[in-house]
Amino acid sequence: MSTLDRLTAALADRYTIERELGAGGMATVYLAEDLKHRRKVALKVLKPELAAVLGAERFVQEITTTAALQHPHILPLFDSGAADGFLYYVMPFIDGETLRGKLDRETQLGIDASVRIASDVASALHYAHTHGVIHRDIKPENILLHDGRPMVADFGIALALSAAAGGRMTETGMSLGTPHYMSPEQATAEKEITARSDVYSLGSVLYEMLTGNPPHTGASAQQIIMKIVTEDAAPVTKLRKSVPTNVAAAVAKSLEKLPADRFESAKAFADALGNPGFTVSDARATPGAGGTLWRGAARNGRLTSSLGMVAVVATAVAVWALRRPTPPGSVGRYAVVLDSAAQLAYRGTAEPARLALTPDGQTLVYVGNRLAGYASENQLFVRPLRSLDARALPGTMGATRPAVSWDGSQVAFLVGSNEKSLLVVPLAGGPPLTLVDSGVASGPAWGPEGFVYYLDRTGKIRRVAASGGPIENVVQVAPSQGGGTYHWLTILPGGRGALVGEEPVARSDDSHYSLHAVDLTTGRLGATWPGVLARYVVEAKVLLYVLAAPCHSVARRATRPIHH
Repeated sequence: MSTLDRLTAALADRYTIERELGAGGMATVYLAEDLKHRRKVALKVLKPELAAVLGAERFVQEITTTAALQHPHILPLFDSGAADGFLYYVMPFIDGETLRGKLDRETQLGIDASVRIASDVASALHYAHTHGVIHRDIKPENILLHDGRPMVADFGIALALSAAAGGRMTETGMSLGTPHYMSPEQATAEKEITARSDVYSLGSVLYEMLTGNPPHTGASAQQIIMKIVTEDAAPVTKLRKSVPTNVAAAVAKSLEKLPADRFESAKAFADALGNPGFTVSDARATPGAGGTLWRGAARNGRLTSSLGMVAVVATAVAVWALRRPTPPGSVGRYAVVLDSAAQLAYRGTAEPARLALTPDGQTLVYVGNRLAGYASENQLFVRPLRSLDARALPGTMGATRPAVSWDGSQVAFLVGSNEKSLLVVPLAGGPPLTLVDSGVASGPAWGPEGFVYYLDRTGKIRRVAASGGPIENVVQVAPSQGGGTYHWLTILPGGRGALVGEEPVARSDDSHYSLHAVDLTTGRLGATWPGVLARYVVEAKVLLYVLAAPCHSVARRATRPIHH
């Protein structure tokens, strides 16, 4: 029995399915007859793979909370439920077209019509926001035009899906939100999405109505997401000179990168569109100027910040890049979109150990795989931060724990499972050289004079020249009070001290990972911090380290110097 036959049979007592109207990333839409009320309806059925993750009870519970929304510009929810494994919801059938259809036909709309549509949608958004509902997926496809009057569809559906999934949307291979209209906080997978995210998305829709294109375009979802996070959109007046000054200023403010720099509400956005005297300061005349995550950080030469993965059609990663000295507490966030064909291999507490940066902070070396999977498919990839393409580093199959030499010319890495080997390969490409055949218990760490250091299984720090040669014993690290094993190693400038990470005896207790300073002459332990992996920034004379938590890792910046 086909999927349509199963669906028809499952809903036969309530709806008669007439034909398919269309399909999107999350659902297929059918024209159906509501048998009880004798009316045409739009029946939306979630994709089977998505339904399998959500579960019927939670989805129906969450979607019910949005059914009470009643507004002239909100398409109401008639019904929802589960039948024979299908999850569905029902809305009125609007005999008209979507804003996407109108834009595809006309490319650009009249200025007055564009402002009116945006203002009406803003009214619907403000109403929903005051009732605690954020749409999360405002786009032309979700704005229906009925006799020229916009009605927002799927209101609250994205929220219901997200809540029902309980953070498991990535298991479906799908995502909430459409790349062209995503806010920067959606694109970087921020946990807290506020009403200002909808304001950004609506600003993007208005931008397209006025100019014929969304604020950011690209050949792939990865390119679009990178631009949303890192680039300012061109002012609408640059693309359409006839746009009034107040409208251009309102659009600019709605597209600010930082949520706090946007309108505080959708109503305030609509008011600005209707106020001929509205303007913004010169510093914000261009969307995002002075508030972007990219320009602000680059201009101040800040230390880069966090590491994370995003499932939004493509994988995006925020990377710690080491830059010039910075005032205490200053953070700059750099979003790097990875090649979808070479995704970041992800597993475990010490995930930052799967990433490395060249000393100039311009090139990322990471453990990736061309298919979703783990060690057997792992390989090193090299990706300039300002490029969209990653290249595989030959001879690095099965690699993990990359470490770039101090001069940026070579990469040391490990291969193997229990008895790991240590290898080194030129960053520009070339045959790898095996330095240590087995027994390596930590990721490699580069030291002065071209030596590569590592920990063996007894807690001894050893080293070998990157060109090959005999293995030298450096020092036996003193046992800690916790009695754990040492795994992660960093050699401090000058080669007189090191940092090691201690894994607790009970591996399930992530909160007891510790970092220790080690004297490379005596092996004695010095200062200790809770954490997993550390990197010392020479120019700033501070320590960056990863603090483990039961379900995630976060990065912190030491408030005191490391003496060595």
